[in-house]
Amino acid sequence: MYETNLQVIAEIAAGKEEENDHFLRSLKNHDDAVLDAMAQELNVSVGGAISCTDCGNCCNHLIVNITNDEITSLAKYLNMPEPQVREKYIEESMAGNCFINSVPCHFLSYKKCSIYEGRFTECRDFPHLHKGGFRKRFLGTLLHYPSCPIIFNVVEVMKRRLGFIVAQ
Repeated sequence: MYETNLQVIAEIAAGKEEENDHFLRSLKNHDDAVLDAMAQELNVSVGGAISCTDCGNCCNHLIVNITNDEITSLAKYLNMPEPQVREKYIEESMAGNCFINSVPCHFLSYKKCSIYEGRFTECRDFPHLHKGGFRKRFLGTLLHYPSCPIIFNVVEVMKRRLGFIVAQ
């Protein structure tokens, strides 16, 4: 029912860049509450049919922002001193923002998260389709369209439901 082959998704996505740009612009003609409700409903149905833990592709592409509390929790989860965790896994920007210092993620092992139970908030929330403000965040969502089966399929179903027609 849904496309899950990452190579096929990437190929289709490459051919739909202009179409997706038109779709992005067409979203201004739709009510934000309707778009949010549709994205959230599709996230549940598509996300229920596609297992993130069978894919793990986001872990190959995302730079994950993390909080200081999450670093403390990671140190406890790994049973390592926090300074050692920071040195080995964390990068800190000049502004004090922290993120995992490797793409793909250090904790990706055979398409699975090796710290799944202790994973970070950004990882738990991805692909962020359950949140409000879908239209305002759609450009960011499109960045993951070629690499996330859930996003890819949600966007394609949305196009059909909204009656989106590609201008020829």
